[in-house]
Amino acid sequence: MDDKIFDQIHDVDLKKTMEKSYIDYAMSVIASRALPDVRDGLKPVQRRVLYSMIELNNGPDKPHRKCARIVGDTMGKYHPHGDSSIYGALVNMAQDWSTRYPLVDGHGNFGSVDGDGAAAMRYTEARLSKISMEMLADINKNTVDFQPNFDETEKEPVVLPSRYPNLLVNGTTGIAVGMATNIPPHNLREVINAVVKIIDNRVEEDRDTTIEEILEVVKGPDFPTGGMILGTAGIEEAYRTGRGKIRVRAVTDIEPMQNGKNRIVVTELPYMVNKARLIEKIAELVKDKRVDGITDLRDESDRQGMRVCIELRKDVNPNVILNQLFKHTQLQDTFGVIMLALVNNEPKVLNLLDMLKHYLRHQEDVVTRRTKYELNKAEERAHILQGLLIALDNIDEVIAIIRGSRTTQEAKTKLMERFGLTDAQSQAIVDMRLRALTGLEREKLEAEYKDLMARIAELKAILADEKKLLGVIKEEIMVISAKYGDDRRTSIGYDEYDISMEDLIPVTNTVIAMTKLGYIKRMSADNFRAQHRGGRGIKGMETIDDDYIEELFMTTSHHYLMFFTNTGKVYRMKAYEIPEASRTARGTAIINLLQLAPGEKITAVIPIKDYRDGWYLFMATKKGIVKKTAITDYANVRKTGLAAITLREDDELIEVKFTDDSQDIFLVTKYGQCIRFHETDVRSTGRVSMGVIGMSLADGDEVVGMQLNTQGEHLLIVSERGLGKRTSIDEFTAQNRGGKGVKCYKITEKTGNLVGVKAVNNDNEIMIINTEGIIIRMKVSDISILGRVTSGVKLINMENDVTVASITKVKEDETLEGEEAAEDAEETDAETATEAAADEQK
Repeated sequence: MDDKIFDQIHDVDLKKTMEKSYIDYAMSVIASRALPDVRDGLKPVQRRVLYSMIELNNGPDKPHRKCARIVGDTMGKYHPHGDSSIYGALVNMAQDWSTRYPLVDGHGNFGSVDGDGAAAMRYTEARLSKISMEMLADINKNTVDFQPNFDETEKEPVVLPSRYPNLLVNGTTGIAVGMATNIPPHNLREVINAVVKIIDNRVEEDRDTTIEEILEVVKGPDFPTGGMILGTAGIEEAYRTGRGKIRVRAVTDIEPMQNGKNRIVVTELPYMVNKARLIEKIAELVKDKRVDGITDLRDESDRQGMRVCIELRKDVNPNVILNQLFKHTQLQDTFGVIMLALVNNEPKVLNLLDMLKHYLRHQEDVVTRRTKYELNKAEERAHILQGLLIALDNIDEVIAIIRGSRTTQEAKTKLMERFGLTDAQSQAIVDMRLRALTGLEREKLEAEYKDLMARIAELKAILADEKKLLGVIKEEIMVISAKYGDDRRTSIGYDEYDISMEDLIPVTNTVIAMTKLGYIKRMSADNFRAQHRGGRGIKGMETIDDDYIEELFMTTSHHYLMFFTNTGKVYRMKAYEIPEASRTARGTAIINLLQLAPGEKITAVIPIKDYRDGWYLFMATKKGIVKKTAITDYANVRKTGLAAITLREDDELIEVKFTDDSQDIFLVTKYGQCIRFHETDVRSTGRVSMGVIGMSLADGDEVVGMQLNTQGEHLLIVSERGLGKRTSIDEFTAQNRGGKGVKCYKITEKTGNLVGVKAVNNDNEIMIINTEGIIIRMKVSDISILGRVTSGVKLINMENDVTVASITKVKEDETLEGEEAAEDAEETDAETATEAAADEQK
């Protein structure tokens, strides 16, 4: 007995046994559990769930079925693992915040973006979604290989036909052994357009596609929850190498509230971020005093969409709080891309082009197999029809043979011998019904035979020509794109650390508009066309109560915009960073873009191309103080702003000009006074100095504008009631700074006080904006030239309680002066303005 037991003990090497067992386990996880196939983008459990549902006839046109039934079928037939893993996969495919294009149409509680789990499978129901039918299309036409299931009682597909690139479209995530995959979802239209691009290059130009061409088509991941991707560097690295880090930020808006406070409103979150946990984290930061200034935190999300409100104290800068939240919470998150998938059952990291090529190869295989299957079926049917048509041609003899035969087999044999038919044909003749003898039926058979022969020729042509095959794939995939495609949800924003972003933005002429209450937007210059003097204008902006456009100027998308505020600070950003909006849209609150302190307002904006030695910023305040500072002093503007001028308590900065120290300065006041003096009268001082007196003002008077002699031949002066005129600048003689100046406009009750002044030339155009947001654009040449002490002509018709808010020049004089002329003449049209006057018109 003891000997027998002893004989059954085997010495094994523990190290080798562990190695073998672990490698077997690892390979099983890699190949049969955690990683998707490059062809259909599905893991085995997902593929089995979808196949089970089609086997259960659980399509989008049928009623929902209990999930327990689907899970039971999948487990019993194909997937011998726990029901929780199967149900988990089913639920994930049904959640529209997890899957970009859900493959399962769920009915019941399938969880939430707050991290709530789905209800138990006995309560929920599901069916295939419409798009998942494209994953399974033609599966019964021998398009894919089948393999035996775990107990060899059923057959299951090795891969699905997947008529659209599901791996990229829905993405996937999976942790195997020693490796992981994390493929982001993409926009269906973009990915299909990339496949079409590869097909077109092969069919039309007989060449391979480069990754650069694909990068132009596929802009970046498109997450189901929206959000904003920062920059393109991470996207490009991921697409070129298969690995990269993409920074995703929540979509937030800073909204001013009634009581002077602000609130941050979050409407979209980064992909896979749990909203409830995010709110908990923000509350924790407030409790621990790591973020100070949040007074209330509410989740106002409903069926219409997500909305998380973060109310702030009156004295805090909302941009500072928002940046702290981006730093400490998942309002800004990183998506680590690892484009790993199984190619011939081997895990490989692929770039974007490789993935698309593997998918296209799969489609060529699927369509080839389907075409062969259809050809075979068509030939079989044509063969039967040939026999039937022979029988109809000799119907009397056929009837005689059948009637004279004792058995069906005997009749078949005689028919085969007499007419040279095959077994299948003779069987079809024997089975033929009497109605086939009617003339109509015969015509039907002949028409069917003719159509079949055309179809057979077409199928053979597809199999014989690869380009025709690719044409079929393109045609079918374009139909899917048109049927299921939608717009991008995830925007691609600018990343301040990503230099390459700027190169992607074209240099275009653009109009920047800003309102008195601080809403700003960027518009195309084509939105406005010139009208005749005295017209009614067009609607330029939707404004709210007591708001109107205060700043309106033309520039190019790549110029710096320098924002000067009433407190004497300067902020800076590129013009393209201002969100583009339609002509009538209100725009974005400036506090979303600049870190303004509470109570701080923008009072002057100037575009500047670059910072050169020998150029100055010339500033004027409401109280007649002027100051000149070298432009290079402002080259490094911090995010939090920079001190530009020191102001007295009751003073404000009203205008800033870009000069070369050789100009004459014009200051015009509300009560119609104007002074002209040489710029050299004002010595250059440092950034934080106060300046000197430029003009002595009467009580209650204030400066409304500052212009330079190089900006035009005439001063265009406009009053509150829409009257205006041009006066030659030669009528104003230069005097020393600090004087009272001379009369430049005759103010009456009909005209009202002055609101603006611009130095213009004959070929300029101007825009006039009233307090209701109505804009009129007109040619300067339409406006009369009159003397200094006159009131002018009607420029814009207005109702009684409406006044002119501001004026701006549209086109700058294209003549250049000084040494810079030759260099500047080569610049783009938008930059042909006088360098000295580049401040507002370009």
